[in-house]
Amino acid sequence: MRSEFNARIFGEELYGAMRSVKQLFDPRGRFNPGKKVDAPRMTEHLRDPALPRALPVVTSFSFDGGMRQAANRCARIGACRKSEVAGRTMCPSFMATRDERHSTRGRANALVHALSSPDPHAALGDELLHETLDLCLECKACKTECPLSVDMAALKSEALWHRHKVHGTPLRARLFGHVRTLNRVGSALAPISNWVARAKPMRALAERYGGIDSRRALPVFERETLQRWFARRARNAKATRGPVTFLADSFTSYTEPEIGRAAIELLEMAGYDVQLAGDVCCGRSLISKGMLDEARQRHSQLIATLTPSAMKGIPIVGCEPSCVFTLKDELPNLARGDEGALAIARQARMVDDLLAEAIDDGGLSLNPHAPSAGKQILFHGHCHQKASSATAGSIELLRRIPGTTVNVLDAGCCGMAGSFGFEREHYDLSLEIGAMRLFPAVKAAPPDAIVTATGVSCRQQIAQGTARAAVHPVVLLRDSVLPTNSR
Repeated sequence: MRSEFNARIFGEELYGAMRSVKQLFDPRGRFNPGKKVDAPRMTEHLRDPALPRALPVVTSFSFDGGMRQAANRCARIGACRKSEVAGRTMCPSFMATRDERHSTRGRANALVHALSSPDPHAALGDELLHETLDLCLECKACKTECPLSVDMAALKSEALWHRHKVHGTPLRARLFGHVRTLNRVGSALAPISNWVARAKPMRALAERYGGIDSRRALPVFERETLQRWFARRARNAKATRGPVTFLADSFTSYTEPEIGRAAIELLEMAGYDVQLAGDVCCGRSLISKGMLDEARQRHSQLIATLTPSAMKGIPIVGCEPSCVFTLKDELPNLARGDEGALAIARQARMVDDLLAEAIDDGGLSLNPHAPSAGKQILFHGHCHQKASSATAGSIELLRRIPGTTVNVLDAGCCGMAGSFGFEREHYDLSLEIGAMRLFPAVKAAPPDAIVTATGVSCRQQIAQGTARAAVHPVVLLRDSVLPTNSR
């Protein structure tokens, strides 16, 4: 930008020498032309004035300045390409492919181009645009790691919504978008549903017509759901801390209810009166698949159910980061600042946070001779949790388990990203992303090390890529409390 003044700053003699060096090593001017010598005026090549006037585009998400401005926040500095930086998650698919199209910058450029067209609604349905957006895992890392906070996850969901309006919603998107319904039906029919789902003919049909890769292990439906267990068990009558609302997500409810049971038992041991929110859904899977109208319908029910307790300041906690942080991020956005949605967002927290606080104030006593004592704990945080700078509660919870050492993995994204790792065209890339950092770190750990991960996708990917089981931190904590905690 300031290179046009270099001749005045350095003087004609030195500036001439700089031009000679440039000519010697780069006679055709191919390497960063105009950066040091022979620069254009700073008023030339300005990006925004060169764009046509943005036509109005009706969006589901609320974008400050509109959808094009949200994409055009990208300053093209390429921070999304700096994959060698420690602690970096952005951008997982670019790290694997090294293709500019699959960087946050490449996707932002493609969106700005589409939204600058004479018919932006039609352009958002374009096949080439969605080839560029396709490998976005919606990890949300760009929202915090990008210096300009380009929220590509929201932009991709919005673009998919527009595409579905042009071309219709594909069958596979509907299947994955309604994963809660599928899980509920699968649990109701278990164990028959598990046998049918794993039968080779069924896997072949699912791959051919649903694009679900037959090499990916499927989750196991549990007959006793979290809701059934909660309804029949003996309640804790000695609540001393007041109420807390537990969010029964689609996986904690039907495929991994042991995590929900552990969390609820720990909360009650700590003195909480647990109320189960088992009939609402955060809509995460619908949002990821661009089914935003249906997500808002789910949100209407969720807001109606949870607003009364949220307005009273009652914590809303969950075990699955993608669901908890949907309440904090997408819910108030799609609800356009609804007062109830904002109250829910303020109260939503990972259950790990409350349990760590209970340990610190003596509400939970831990067993110094627990099975985990003397072992190393590996912790892998979910991308949405890391994007919200909210892994500290999970890490501190693990560090409070007596006699253990906690190793927080700098492993970026696991590569699973919900349905992404199930999809036939993405399966190999999904494992390639996991193999860059996560799998080697897990495989290098001692055989008796305990692998923990807060996300259901992360645990699935670790099992698939390393043949080691990962547990949720609350399950490990439940096995580490003293029997005297039970009331």
